[in-house]
Amino acid sequence: MTFAHTSLLGAVAGGTIFLGLPLGRAPRVAPALRVGLSMLAAGILAFIFMDVGAGALELLEARLDAFKDDGASLWPVIGLFALLAVGVLAGTGGIATLQRWRGRRPSLPPLAGAQPVARAEAGAAATAPEPGRAAAERQALATAMTIAVAIGIHNFAEGLAIGVSARAGEVALATVLIVGFALHNATEGLGIVGPLGGVRPSWRWLGLAGLVGGGPTLLGTMLGYQVHSDALELLFLAVAGGAILYVIGEIWAGVRRLGHAELGLYLLGVGFLAGIATDLVVAYGGA
Repeated sequence: MTFAHTSLLGAVAGGTIFLGLPLGRAPRVAPALRVGLSMLAAGILAFIFMDVGAGALELLEARLDAFKDDGASLWPVIGLFALLAVGVLAGTGGIATLQRWRGRRPSLPPLAGAQPVARAEAGAAATAPEPGRAAAERQALATAMTIAVAIGIHNFAEGLAIGVSARAGEVALATVLIVGFALHNATEGLGIVGPLGGVRPSWRWLGLAGLVGGGPTLLGTMLGYQVHSDALELLFLAVAGGAILYVIGEIWAGVRRLGHAELGLYLLGVGFLAGIATDLVVAYGGA
């Protein structure tokens, strides 16, 4: 499989994230649907976190097995673990620190022309003072874009897997990875727009979110075809995992205000199962 062919298929795998993004433009979303979409997003992200953790642990265990069975140095294990720690802390506490730092700066205008849904919707957001409503909209958009960044980092690692497989001549595996990741990425678009709640983003914002979340699949595919580095892959997995933990906490804090906890927990499970279902295609191809 040539570099150009591999890159094209990597772009297709990442581009399916745009399939779920138009749902963010749906008007007048009921509170129950907001909770359902948000917790569906959290379920998808929970699966991605599990997938990211498994990939990072696999890299560490490979070096640990080399130390245990082949007498290799222990320093690669220590170095990779330190890299993992830096990445996870950067993705969790680092994002929180940046958010706090942003909070000290002057207020920014709503991102990318976001518009609130019709004020006829019931709820505190519809009756809040204009400055408070604008701040809530910015926070929702910032959370959604953080999800897109975390998904993009994760998809970069997926692209690395596609590129490495194609370069090694494992065409069948690379093809199945592309199909599996394309199906999986289609659900990730829902994960981005789920927490938007009463904010209706512009098409430009949705396009940017799609590029941030899906574009790294192509970049990872191109890089993986040319160069493979365990340390680079582990760092991206760690940052993605930390960011996902942060975002899940933000989603849960947001949906608690709307009630419908039982529905939300069911949808959390559905999102997690959707991630597993799409990943089974990849697992089948790998077998």
